[in-house]
Amino acid sequence: MKSISDYRSDIESAVKNLQFPEGNLSTLYDPIKYALSAGGKRLRPVLTLMGADAFGGDTEKAMFPAIGIETFHNFTLLHDDVMDKSEMRRGRLTVHKKYDDNSAILSGDTMLTLATEYVCKVEDSILRAVLDSFNQMAIKVYEGQRLDMDFEKMPNVSVEDYVKMIEYKTGALLGTSVMIGALIGGASTKDAELMYQFGLNTGVAFQIQDDYLDTFGDPATFGKKIGGDINNGKKTYLYVAALSEGSQTAQALKAAYEIPAGEMRVKTVTRLYEKLNMAEKSKKEVNKYLSKSLKALNETALSANAKERFREFAEKLIGRKK
Repeated sequence: MKSISDYRSDIESAVKNLQFPEGNLSTLYDPIKYALSAGGKRLRPVLTLMGADAFGGDTEKAMFPAIGIETFHNFTLLHDDVMDKSEMRRGRLTVHKKYDDNSAILSGDTMLTLATEYVCKVEDSILRAVLDSFNQMAIKVYEGQRLDMDFEKMPNVSVEDYVKMIEYKTGALLGTSVMIGALIGGASTKDAELMYQFGLNTGVAFQIQDDYLDTFGDPATFGKKIGGDINNGKKTYLYVAALSEGSQTAQALKAAYEIPAGEMRVKTVTRLYEKLNMAEKSKKEVNKYLSKSLKALNETALSANAKERFREFAEKLIGRKK
């Protein structure tokens, strides 16, 4: 198996080589090229290539499906940014700010269809399984986004509901990424499902870790300003878990979130999290889902070397400083 950086390099080259119509249709395709050129960690397509490689498949045959996964992911970001009215992503203007809302919506729709087309470039023998897994994942992502939007208006959200939301919105895509790769590589149905569970639980751990870093991370390495979730009034794992404590300190969080956005709100909320020991509780939850992820991985028929590579991927992702 290659290194993660080699897989990522292969993906970057393939994305750059994608051909799109120009001329009169450039207004439709330029936003797509802009979105895909933003880079990022390329975690999902890397997992697709790793999955194919680990089970003895040809990574070249997995490249278009991997690009399809990345195209789908970026399609969701285009629409999410419109819904959230976000102005910046990955250090530059979001698509709807650089162009306009209608362009982001229509180009995003086009990306969804392109993603499906790319993902379907597999052997006929596995086409049904790959397409079914892709479609099921897409529905879960939409359901997760809807839950996330609904949570913004709800006074209380349970930890269980929050975890379900991130399973759908984050975990399902990581799980399906590696599952499709495994199917391309010739994995059995059982092993493909176990790899899905590996990706799903890694995704949940990843999101809880991200929630933790937004409050307790180092701004120099996190990649964005600390306290963004707090200032945006976002319900994170720390927030819903703190409220579930039911203590007077936990209830004070609601009052703290009424403080005008700014440094004072961030400091006040952070102090409350510290009193409730939310940093350690978050780390414990991350480790719980990481353990679930590795348990599924260990039950596959993969070689010891391949299992070690996936373990390194998960632990590096969860242990990241940014």
